[in-house]
Amino acid sequence: MSVQQAPQSRVFVELVPWADRGRENYLLSGGETQPGLRRPLSSAQTQTATREVHVSGTAEVSATPDRAQVVVQMSSTKEAAAEAKKSVCRRLDYITQTLQQQGVQSENVTVTKDFQRVENAYHMEAEVCITFTEFGKMQNICNFLVEKLDSSVVISQPQFYHTPGSIENLRRQACVVAVENAWRKAQEVCNLVGQTLGKPLLIKEEEMKEWEGQIDDHQSSRLSGSLTVQQKIKSATIHAASKVFITFEVKGREKKKKHI
Repeated sequence: MSVQQAPQSRVFVELVPWADRGRENYLLSGGETQPGLRRPLSSAQTQTATREVHVSGTAEVSATPDRAQVVVQMSSTKEAAAEAKKSVCRRLDYITQTLQQQGVQSENVTVTKDFQRVENAYHMEAEVCITFTEFGKMQNICNFLVEKLDSSVVISQPQFYHTPGSIENLRRQACVVAVENAWRKAQEVCNLVGQTLGKPLLIKEEEMKEWEGQIDDHQSSRLSGSLTVQQKIKSATIHAASKVFITFEVKGREKKKKHI
């Protein structure tokens, strides 16, 4: 009586650490493939898998306005047209001469004039729009014109603002500082666990926010025209905050060779 031989068993999968996580097949004995499981790699390939540290970094920076605009207005109403023009032009010439003496560039000064007939008289208005980059000089010039011309001119409150280039620089600065903070964090973590920080593998800015500075409740309850120059500058200050996410490569520290 013959004994029936048991069928031979076959090994389909060997459990080893995975390094290539993008493969979705495994080998059957005989070279066939079966979908649904990943194919294991050798232990040598597993040891060369990249080690990473993931960190986030934030930063907030601010910039005061870099421009201010002041408008000086003057007018005159006379029965004779020449008298109305002469009255306005005399003050206008004095203002433009003062600006030149104080070093204000002509491209930062805009003059507009309007002349019209009003009932039985002639009315002339002139407006000087001045853009300042030095706020101390702006205050000195405005104070001087008030002292010399008194009520014959009307000087507006300064309007502070940012040029487009300064805002873009502020955004870049916020991002760069956030990246620097993330790098320092990753450096300290690697030092703590006895590893060496490698090159960045991914840098991503996740969030960027901007807002204007706000004066406190007590100041905001007051009329905006009564605010001091410093309060106006503070209110026009722009803040920018950036949040970044960075993945760094992590390297083991090399052992120092002992010299015999």
